[in-house]
Amino acid sequence: MTIPIANPTISEKAKARVEAVLDSGMIADGPEVRKFEDEFADYCEVEYGVATANGTAALHAALEALGIGEGDTVLTTPLSFVATANAIRFTGAKPVFADINPETYNLDPDAATTVARKHDVDAIMPVHLYGLPVAMNPIQDLASDLDIPIVEDAAQAHGATYGGDPVGSLGDVACFSFYPTKNMTTGEGGMIVTNRDDIFEAASQFVNHGRTESYEHAMLGHNFRMTSMAAAIGRVQLDRLPEFIETRRENAAKLTEGLTETSVATPTEPDGLKHVYHQYTIRTDSRDELQDHLDDHGVGNNVYYPKCIHEQPAYDGIKVTAPKGEAAAMEVLSLPVHPSVSADDRNWIIESIQDYDTE
Repeated sequence: MTIPIANPTISEKAKARVEAVLDSGMIADGPEVRKFEDEFADYCEVEYGVATANGTAALHAALEALGIGEGDTVLTTPLSFVATANAIRFTGAKPVFADINPETYNLDPDAATTVARKHDVDAIMPVHLYGLPVAMNPIQDLASDLDIPIVEDAAQAHGATYGGDPVGSLGDVACFSFYPTKNMTTGEGGMIVTNRDDIFEAASQFVNHGRTESYEHAMLGHNFRMTSMAAAIGRVQLDRLPEFIETRRENAAKLTEGLTETSVATPTEPDGLKHVYHQYTIRTDSRDELQDHLDDHGVGNNVYYPKCIHEQPAYDGIKVTAPKGEAAAMEVLSLPVHPSVSADDRNWIIESIQDYDTE
């Protein structure tokens, strides 16, 4: 029996709501999606939500809504899923990368400042990696000094807070993913949230073929819409999100307590930040050997991410100085922390790593 690295749970209530949507005949974008947009925006304590087909579409649409395009430059982190930078490139803009803080794995504000001033960037896209918010105050100060917008990539951070403020409310616009492994899911799906009327209106048009009326298209756009079935699942998942987060945090705390005296480095949670543990990510200089050991003991695990974005073949030729990000990519390893992890599962994960240390 293996403890899986992820285990999405869809309740009977969510299934019933999907069935009701199917019975209604309004299965594409419709009233269910509008309700989900409003409820998720309220959760993030912002005015507007725009639901999308996935998190990558949300990032792309948010950048387009800001007018980011050919000739522009967007600063982001090298340690993230490739979609972060791909969305920038889809607009015609160029991503530039600043190194990470090795304690949090997030964008380092000092490195970001150096890179931003060197490259004359047009926007900043911090990523709240693994569910831990970026140190946003200095990022906000930098954006203000340069008079450029912040696009939060909050794909992994639903419910996280910075100084008590929800992730999603800390920049000009923020984007979430509802992929099955995330803290809440719609199967596939994403969400743009913002307080800015102009971003809301432009993003709403862009994800719907640039449409302003039934067959009036004011701008070039995509079909990035969310289905009503996905929204139906999302509304129920959103109701359960506080419970999911509480369980993830409890599991994380118990894992950290049990692994403190082992050879691995456990995650940190700086003062004033609330980590929601999309991933419980440890660090070890013997990752391959530990992975083999965990596999043999039935402990699910995965590496998020084994290469920095600029090291991917699709990014050949991009010169980046990010030794801390590159070092982390060689050593990070994520363990099961999802709500289905039981007390016995936690103990087995801890015992397995303790056993590895004694071999």
